[in-house]
Amino acid sequence: MGTVEARQALPGASIAEVQALWLDLERWPSFVDGYGALARREGDWPRAGSRVVWDSLRNGRGRVVEQVTDFEPGVTHLVRVEDPQLHGSQRARFTAYDGGCEISLELDYELKRPGLGGRLTDVLFVRRSLGDALRRTLRRFAVELEADRDLQAEPERLTPHSRNEKES
Repeated sequence: MGTVEARQALPGASIAEVQALWLDLERWPSFVDGYGALARREGDWPRAGSRVVWDSLRNGRGRVVEQVTDFEPGVTHLVRVEDPQLHGSQRARFTAYDGGCEISLELDYELKRPGLGGRLTDVLFVRRSLGDALRRTLRRFAVELEADRDLQAEPERLTPHSRNEKES
């Protein structure tokens, strides 16, 4: 079994806004690495017992199933994850710090068919690839969150005079 982890600091962000974006399935195409399309949603997402099935982009992971095993609002979201190559669990943690929030992802996984040299292949290739994917996801997530925050702040930046100029 392998473990990979990634973290992303989100200055100025609250846990509530970070968790809301993370759990918004409609937004996953903009930040989840390799995400193609939602195939099915079952249950009361993101509550325990709910499940999503999604397909990766072409030449990606294939069909991915994520079933929630634990959800603690403002703290953690744990899913059992399975695709054609692996199964395991992925935990998203949300931690406040002075002036912002941090999101971390931890994936504990086991390869379904490790084959000859499976442990070596895992350590040299699979683990690195999975860690890179988590880091790309969190970098894209940070960009998406910042764009949301900019859009929300935009009306506040406009004075009544400049709003009228934009409307004309």
